[in-house]
Amino acid sequence: MIACQKDIFSAEMSLNNIDGVVRKCENASDTLRMVSSLRALKEDTLWWLHENAPDILEALNLDVINRDSNQLGRDKIFYDFIAYIAKYEKKTALHRRSIRLVETLCDSNVLVSGMQGLGVEIAKNLILAGVRSVTLHDEGNVELWDLSSSFIFTEEDIGRKRAVISVSKLQDLNSAVLVLCLTTKLTKQQLSIFQAVVFTDISLEKAIEFNDYCHSHEPPIAFIKSEIRGLFGSVFCDFGPEFTVFDVDGEDPHTGIIASISNANPALVSCVEDVLLEFQDQDLVVFSGVRGMKELNDGKPRKIKNARAYLFTLEEDTTNYGKYEKGGIVTQVKQPKVLKFKTLRESLADPGDFLLSDFSKMDRPPLLHLAFQALDKFVSDLGRFPVAGSEDDAQKLISVASNINERLGDGKLDDINPKLRRHFAFGARAVLNPMAAMFGGIVGQEVVKACSRKFHPFFQCASSCIISSSSICLVLPFLLKKWFSLFLSFSFYFYFDSVESLPTEQLDPNDFIPVNSRYDAQISVLGSKLQKKLEDAKVFVVGSGALGCEFLKNLALMGVSSGSQGKLTITDDKVIENKSNFSRPFLFGDWNIGQAKSTVAASAAVSINPSLHIEAFQNRVGPETENVFDDTFWENLSVVINALGNVNDKLYVDQRCLYFQKPLLESVTLGAKCNTQIVIPHLTENYGASRDRPEKKTPMCTVHSFPHNIDHCLTWARSEFEGLLEKAPTEANAFLFSPFKYTAAMRKAGNAQARDILESVLECIGSRTCKTLKDCIRWARQKFEDYFVNRVKQLIYTFPENATTSTGAPFWSAPKRFPHPLQFSTSDPGHVHFVMSATILRAKIFGIPILDWVKDPKKLAEEIENVEVPDFQPKEDVKIVTDEKATSLSTASIDDESDDDYHMDMIAGLANMRARNYSIPEVDKLKAKFIACRIIPAKATSTAMDTGLVCLELYKALSGGHKLEDYRNTFANLALPHFSLAEPVPAKVTL
Repeated sequence: MIACQKDIFSAEMSLNNIDGVVRKCENASDTLRMVSSLRALKEDTLWWLHENAPDILEALNLDVINRDSNQLGRDKIFYDFIAYIAKYEKKTALHRRSIRLVETLCDSNVLVSGMQGLGVEIAKNLILAGVRSVTLHDEGNVELWDLSSSFIFTEEDIGRKRAVISVSKLQDLNSAVLVLCLTTKLTKQQLSIFQAVVFTDISLEKAIEFNDYCHSHEPPIAFIKSEIRGLFGSVFCDFGPEFTVFDVDGEDPHTGIIASISNANPALVSCVEDVLLEFQDQDLVVFSGVRGMKELNDGKPRKIKNARAYLFTLEEDTTNYGKYEKGGIVTQVKQPKVLKFKTLRESLADPGDFLLSDFSKMDRPPLLHLAFQALDKFVSDLGRFPVAGSEDDAQKLISVASNINERLGDGKLDDINPKLRRHFAFGARAVLNPMAAMFGGIVGQEVVKACSRKFHPFFQCASSCIISSSSICLVLPFLLKKWFSLFLSFSFYFYFDSVESLPTEQLDPNDFIPVNSRYDAQISVLGSKLQKKLEDAKVFVVGSGALGCEFLKNLALMGVSSGSQGKLTITDDKVIENKSNFSRPFLFGDWNIGQAKSTVAASAAVSINPSLHIEAFQNRVGPETENVFDDTFWENLSVVINALGNVNDKLYVDQRCLYFQKPLLESVTLGAKCNTQIVIPHLTENYGASRDRPEKKTPMCTVHSFPHNIDHCLTWARSEFEGLLEKAPTEANAFLFSPFKYTAAMRKAGNAQARDILESVLECIGSRTCKTLKDCIRWARQKFEDYFVNRVKQLIYTFPENATTSTGAPFWSAPKRFPHPLQFSTSDPGHVHFVMSATILRAKIFGIPILDWVKDPKKLAEEIENVEVPDFQPKEDVKIVTDEKATSLSTASIDDESDDDYHMDMIAGLANMRARNYSIPEVDKLKAKFIACRIIPAKATSTAMDTGLVCLELYKALSGGHKLEDYRNTFANLALPHFSLAEPVPAKVTL
């Protein structure tokens, strides 16, 4: 391998040439800094560089930099070098993509061309997502108009290269992603090193040329073209002649607990009516753990049909199979889907069905399809965009659109809507921040789909969805919603507009004329009067996590609260503990750990717009802080924006807004999904007016003794964690503080719960108190024996495998799973890690120093071997709860954002060992945290889209005078993709 690499290297690039590159790079400020980012490349690439070009590695450590070098020459030299590395990788085993079907996100190189507001937002989201490299291309310089849409540019940057400025600031978002720049003209050949390319500011003619190249390239290069023109936006996707999606929706495979399987052809499979089956006809499934009919346990995927709520037909003859006895799980097998994309050239004339987002605008996508083509023709002919407020330019654009429409033949539109085109012309040059945020999220997610092959991209399907009537009969609303959303996902194009965000009053064309301010782009679309209202607004943002940071960035760029009368208040009672993988508040850095979230976010917002008037609080919004956020504070507000995750906190803010008659902008993100709600006093219903159905509670007996999925195991683990490590020490402290008063209260209670509490207190302060680290190890080992051996043996003793109910039916029938006690072994990493985490947490309770050897599995195992474990003795007349109506169960209050050492290790260990008892699939620590804390990983893409949509509604809320039908609530799922915008529910009228 090494010899092969050296031969290729010598044949294509001599060390003398590299020396020349290095000498030229020594004087290149930004390039050298970018070269230093090569340290973030994977170990294999760095090894190659060290093996073949030691001079390059020497250049990586240069500290002396001359910032006055020629930029264009610098870019070309560096870019050619990076292109060479990519070309070399393709010829060697290091280029793993040539031998792997699935291109993982961390191996993907992406080009983003056009670094105005939209391009910056897309690049930000991709860098946070963790692609391998992002190359930023732009030949232009920073202009004053860029300051209202891009958070990385300042007034000092005006006149400098957009791409160069972007690199230095975007690299700070994620040091593991290589961020490069290119300021020279692009050629088709330069696209060959990328897995995906995105163009945000390109002529239609050039886009067609590049798209043809990407479509025919081997392997195909994912091509995305997106534009924002004022309050109008578009996206086009082409991922090649054949693109395979390995996970269409990103959801976990659906499962069911088997109740019976018939010996028939075809076989009928029924499942326990515990959870609704979400299988569809023609799905593939696998069986496991089936007793009796063991032929199905071979792991072979089998096709199903006639899928209903709790049963389905298996396309297999089971007549001669063993008779089904009990048990078994059926699990969906996700099937790859092959999509065949059209090129941009083909789809311009035949776009097919458009992806709809607003059913009140069914006719809008064809109009916008024509409008964007007309604008491209206008710019191509005149060399400029239409002037904001110019009626002459608006008429010219309408005339161009009419001429194109006349040539469409059968596809000709009956009405080209001149009024809409006038709005389109006025804002054609502007990139508004809310639109950039929204489309930055959408396009960023499409790039992630192209690189990871996860989630369904924008795509047109020639066939309609076929809905099984037999499947509809039981769960019609659920299935219609699911299939309908999938039907909506079939389109190459996505067009969107928010003309409702325009002021309702008639504006003079002069109101759109730029005034030489950073908000000129926004003024050219919305007018100077609305801009003044934005600047003088008094806004309250509650929460400064991932959503809050995005909101602050948007508000700063929009100029909200930047006027003499304006004020922006932000509050959050939490501090920055870490920059976790499932929440990406991009305004925070590693250097901010330990600081207040609101203070850091406010400071970052001011750096984006120094005119912003902002005050940060570190208070939770609730009844206990009404002396801080008093009546005068609420009365003076213009609007409230919620960036909270806690429903109770949301309801409190909603009630305050309702009482003081203030508009409330509400939103939430769940993975790739997002939802927005606009609340306008006397016009729309408030947030608390409608509630989701409460979650189905799991019976206490199921959690304690008869779990059948990992959720049950984690619920039990949370409860035990609280009892062992939170409640017990708290009760012990209460006893020590006032022994006589405490014991008197326990005697008065005199129930089983009081007895259990006293036993837990004795474990902390009685004879079982831990005084040394070895005591903690003994306690942890014995807890393992108690939880996963003795309790299970007692359960089996009380209810043997052949036990029956009072009616004579088998006791251990689905969904109950017969358990098996574990046999502790120091050679099992899971066993040892459980003891380790329990030991460390127990030691912390008693203030016992934790020595390093405890964290060494081998040394810990040696000490565990010395622990004596008493033999199990079954007890008679033990009462085990089997009443499924009992649902009372306390759970541990785990901080969603905390990663305290060994807390989640302990919970995951408890859950996984219990899962082994019941033959339930285990989960890793991260997934355990997601489930136990009800966490759904936040995505930068959905968060950006969510805040962009909310800020479009902010225009309306601050402008005033809008009708109910002008506002929009949104539900979107970027995974499908599915977008649904609808007017809010009207406020209830009480007499």
